[in-house]
Amino acid sequence: MALLPILRYPDPRLYKRATPVTEVDDNIRALADNMIETMRAAHGVGLAATQVDVHLRVIVLDVSDDQQHPLVFINPVLVSEEGSCEREEGCLSVPGIYDWVVRAERAEVEALDREGRSFRIKAEGLMATCLLHEMDHLEGKVFVDYLSPLKQNRIKTKMRKRARETL
Repeated sequence: MALLPILRYPDPRLYKRATPVTEVDDNIRALADNMIETMRAAHGVGLAATQVDVHLRVIVLDVSDDQQHPLVFINPVLVSEEGSCEREEGCLSVPGIYDWVVRAERAEVEALDREGRSFRIKAEGLMATCLLHEMDHLEGKVFVDYLSPLKQNRIKTKMRKRARETL
């Protein structure tokens, strides 16, 4: 397995819509495994393929307490969502930035697993928030887009400054 570079906001590649996976094969399984390793190394709970500059509809999540139960979602589709809650969110593509975002409290999603088998999951709370957050990435949307224009500009400025300092 290999660690993959994570795109940093406001990289325009984060705004590219992902295309569906046409075949779940060894390449897709390797991508999912590398994404899980990358997510864990970055101390995250979710990662979309868009964030590693692979524009396919693949998500990995692990909200388990011991971080040893990753889930793979290939071609996820939102079946339903209910309720509303506000949670503080962060993102591996926007490191060190956290803010409050309103999302559905519960979501039902249908997807393929790493073997290409169809499954449905009913998620709530943190799991629903993470799943919806990562599905946004597949649509070319970052959690910062939910914030006010003033906050967006401040975050862009901060992230660009950090990028210059690391060069």
